[in-house]
Amino acid sequence: MTDQQDQIYANPLDQVKSFVFDERVAHVFTDMINRSVPGYAMTLEMLGIITRRFAQSGSSLYDLGCSLGASTLAMRCSLDDSSRGKPGEYQVIGVDNSEAMIERCQVNLARVPSQVPTELNCQGLEETPIDNASMVVLNFTLQFIPIAERLPLLTRIAAGTLPGGALVLSEKIIFDNPEGQALMTELHHDFKRSRGYSDLEIAQKRAAIENVLVPESVETHLNRLKDAGFSRAAVWYQCFNFVSFLAIR
Repeated sequence: MTDQQDQIYANPLDQVKSFVFDERVAHVFTDMINRSVPGYAMTLEMLGIITRRFAQSGSSLYDLGCSLGASTLAMRCSLDDSSRGKPGEYQVIGVDNSEAMIERCQVNLARVPSQVPTELNCQGLEETPIDNASMVVLNFTLQFIPIAERLPLLTRIAAGTLPGGALVLSEKIIFDNPEGQALMTELHHDFKRSRGYSDLEIAQKRAAIENVLVPESVETHLNRLKDAGFSRAAVWYQCFNFVSFLAIR
């Protein structure tokens, strides 16, 4: 299971099908997300710092939409290195509805031994109970969930999060100002070009992900987090049209 370079959209396609997290995507996902999401590596690095502050001994930490386990690993490594209690006093739970992603996630986690008990579940987030959580991560996951289902999911997360616990929510966003939206879109495309993607790849990927990934504004996210039951929320990181929020229960 060697990670491969993303060339899914490198050749002209007669029909660009809707994007799905299948075996083909799983094989190239690490390369794809690092070349597609500006600031992704920084988000993971800071996730470790956030984990050290908010993880509570005896609690569970959730990676919802864990894909290949990058956020799961960031939290586990942080707990292994943390002076706050023993790693075995925590539990990390990764959830993804893609069997191909979960299979490769298991391999990736096995490569990095840890003292932190870890559970992986292949299921939809609507089926996932959230309980005794001190950290929940939705790293570029909510944007793939139908808008009508987003508030109910966040409400369940808030209800299952301990007082003082945290949610890290990372998303692609849209801007109310058309000029600002156009500029950030072009800068994002410039970033992808700088990482080796061709204009054809950018165009075909954009067509594939349209109506599959549905972004929203910062204001919409912040209002929803408040409505879901979080006491406060703020943007802690932004790079072009990609943002990460920190919400506190």
